[in-house]
Amino acid sequence: MAAYLQWRRFVFFDRETVKEPPGPDGAGAKPFALPPGIAVCDSGRGSLVFGDILCGAGRCQIWFLPRSLQLSSFQAYKLRVTHLYQLKQHSILVSIGEDEEGINPLVKVWNLEKRDGGNPLCTRIFPAIPGSKPTVVSCLTVHENLNFMAIGFADGSVVLTKGDITRDRHSKTQILHEGSYPVTGLAFRQSGKTTHLFVVTTENIQSYMLSVKDYPHLELDTHGCGLRCSSLSDPSQDLQFIVAGNECVYLYQPDERGPCFAFEGQKLIVHWYRGYLIIVSKDQKTSPKSEFAGNEAQNSDKQVLNIYDLCNKFIAYSSIFDDIVDVLAEWGSLYVLTRDGKIHVLQEKDTQTKLEARKFMLFRKNLFEMAINLAKSHHLDSDGLSEIFRQYGDHLYNKGNHDGAIQQYIRTIGKLEPSYVIRKFLDAQRIHNLTAYLQMLHLQSLANADHTTLLLNCYTKLKDSSKLEEFIKTSESEVRFDVETAIKVLRQAGYYSHAVYLAEKHEHHEWYLKIQLEDIKNYQEALHYIGKLPFEQAESNMKRYGKILMHHVPNETTELLKILCTDYRPSGGNEGPGMLEGKKANSEEFIPVFANNSRELKAFLEHMTEVQADSPQGVYDTLLELRLQNWAHEQDEQIKEKLHNEALTLLKSGRFKTVFDKALVLCQMHNFKDGVLYLYEQGKLFQQIMHYHMQNEQYKKVIEVCELYGDQEACLWEQALGYFARKEENCKEYIAAVLKHIENKNLMPPLLVVQTLAHNSTATLSVIKDYLVNKLQKQSHQIEQDEQRIQKYREETTRIRLEIEELKASPKIFQKTKCSICTSALELPSVHFLCGHSFHQHCFESYSESDSECPTCMPENRKVMDMIRAQEQKRDLHDQFQHQLKCSNDGFSVVADYFGRGVFNKLTLITDLPSGKTATTIEAGLQRELLMHTKRST
Repeated sequence: MAAYLQWRRFVFFDRETVKEPPGPDGAGAKPFALPPGIAVCDSGRGSLVFGDILCGAGRCQIWFLPRSLQLSSFQAYKLRVTHLYQLKQHSILVSIGEDEEGINPLVKVWNLEKRDGGNPLCTRIFPAIPGSKPTVVSCLTVHENLNFMAIGFADGSVVLTKGDITRDRHSKTQILHEGSYPVTGLAFRQSGKTTHLFVVTTENIQSYMLSVKDYPHLELDTHGCGLRCSSLSDPSQDLQFIVAGNECVYLYQPDERGPCFAFEGQKLIVHWYRGYLIIVSKDQKTSPKSEFAGNEAQNSDKQVLNIYDLCNKFIAYSSIFDDIVDVLAEWGSLYVLTRDGKIHVLQEKDTQTKLEARKFMLFRKNLFEMAINLAKSHHLDSDGLSEIFRQYGDHLYNKGNHDGAIQQYIRTIGKLEPSYVIRKFLDAQRIHNLTAYLQMLHLQSLANADHTTLLLNCYTKLKDSSKLEEFIKTSESEVRFDVETAIKVLRQAGYYSHAVYLAEKHEHHEWYLKIQLEDIKNYQEALHYIGKLPFEQAESNMKRYGKILMHHVPNETTELLKILCTDYRPSGGNEGPGMLEGKKANSEEFIPVFANNSRELKAFLEHMTEVQADSPQGVYDTLLELRLQNWAHEQDEQIKEKLHNEALTLLKSGRFKTVFDKALVLCQMHNFKDGVLYLYEQGKLFQQIMHYHMQNEQYKKVIEVCELYGDQEACLWEQALGYFARKEENCKEYIAAVLKHIENKNLMPPLLVVQTLAHNSTATLSVIKDYLVNKLQKQSHQIEQDEQRIQKYREETTRIRLEIEELKASPKIFQKTKCSICTSALELPSVHFLCGHSFHQHCFESYSESDSECPTCMPENRKVMDMIRAQEQKRDLHDQFQHQLKCSNDGFSVVADYFGRGVFNKLTLITDLPSGKTATTIEAGLQRELLMHTKRST
């Protein structure tokens, strides 16, 4: 129980009297006055709603007062209006009144959005009393979902209407509660899908669960309250039912009683407004309340209106009024109606103004905790709360209470600049306070790298290893600091083990390896750690630290590189689902790691070539160079021979085709003769092979090279002849061998041979005697053959010309008696050709492809025509002519062949007779063929 006498009082509401709008003359407005006889009132949907009793005009009105203060009304009953309930979420007004004398109240439901003759539409009318027993209606409430309506009566009964309250057909009315005491208050409470109805009488309080069949109920207390002395709070007080007795105010849940507050005095009216409890009570000096109605005060009685903040336990406003009719809430303000027809408005001050006033008074009295509670209850933003915490912290700091001050500064984290607090606690004597602040800063993930550095320095200066370990060994989900900064600070302070732990836990692999290799010098552990990393990170770190590791642990490093470049899987069970198949790095990229470690490099390269035949070319190049170096510097003949064979075997592996020049340079640099000759041969550099033997004056090797490769490159024999011709030594044997091959292959003209050997003083005529004799004999024989062929062509040309002349001058007699196709005796009709072939007409038509060509001669004629076309197409093929002339052993024969094709002649082929001349088709075709044949033959 809380005594309100101890609560502080504030003035958080401004009181004014509602005045009429100013007139056209701008004169001062007078107080607004309500019509006389107002008995009941309510508010909602932008209007204040009033109901009056029978007035002088004999009409009972319901009045609406909008914000513009333009009153409007309509007649709802003939006698009086006793109860009004305006729904807040719907434009529905429920009223209870009387149309005739006696106890016969009627319930009317009005739809304010629809009109009926200018008045709101009355959607439903039904008697309030379900039976025939007359009783007075004491209270009314309606659920905002329009599915429940409850009416309380003075005889202690409660009638519940379930269903659509706006329609008769869709609702059902029943007596929910019966008792001996008048019902003074009703309230619906909706929590999720559960609906409760609170029923309060003058002597007890009960709760009904309406969302369950049979409506189970529970008695909450054995004392009640007067009329209008109960209300339902908002969610800030968990929708509790408020019951105001003379000594205390009680709060109830549907299943139990909650807290109570000792607010003394006779309660007349109770309302809940925006987290405030509004109580209208009689002044302490007035007489006690009557037995039933708590609002039966005399007009002269003074009444006190108090507005309580139950959360923060203070009185937000208190004032005395004359005879209050009711207190309404609308348009964000409270409106107090008094019996004299005036309306007083209580306007809540804005939050900032209230807080400034409270803070000024509370700060002046150093009541910071109360100021904080007040700010929270009014939902002050975090910036405003942070400012209160800061001032509270400054107050405690100035008083020397550093522990308390740091707790308040911690509550400003996220709003107050951390440097404001840090500067205050940099003194060594307050370093533990600074540590606490920095810890909280990290816990809220608001620390930057500088804050982490400062906190770790605090730990190291305090030598608080336990706190340091607790800070760095938090689980990954709780990390609130910059890990890299922490590693740097710990490393700088010499806490290598802590730094290594942090780097390993948070997978800062670079820092882990840097500390292990540069500070701790634990190379084995670093190498083992790399072997546990995922492939990409293991690869990058071996490239970065491979040289250091190779220098200190060469064998282990080489083994790891072999695995990394062949089939890498992280050790230690770190492989994930995607690591079932091993990965491999590019072995060529790790060759620089083996600087000054040729033995390990050779082992690595040989391993790669053995297990991975498709290793990068750089691996084979480096291995070749390494073997050649070892061969060149080896003194032991047996080992040297072994290295010689290894290098040559590597060359013959076929891996140097794309880098032929590079391999050749390596062999030449190390004077590896067998390798040079092999590469020359593979590259078809036959002249270089011969020049190599010429430089070493290996005459037999020169002849062997010519014999081996002379067919592929004929100029080798010419070069060999020139080489021996320049020698002053007796090289007759070799010259004779070369001349013999030149003669057999007809590689050089005799005159050129003589000119070449003329430079050798030891080469006498006897050396080339046999060559010249044989050559002259062959040429004489060739001349005879050419003359015979010429004579033959002349005779054939003469014969053909005679045939042409005979065809021109003499008639052609066809004496064939058999068909040239079927060999049967010729019968008319038949077809004859000038070539001498004759055919049956039906045979000719069956086998002939053209009407103007002889089927028998056509294949041979087509061959001739194809040859003519080929010659014509090759006339302009100068590139082909140049290529054949360059590559041929006998250039004269190539030129003669092209002369024979007519490449160097401008020839006009006659394919049609000149216009104007006439001849038979057959004769013209024959002449064309003969002319073509004659031209080609000559």
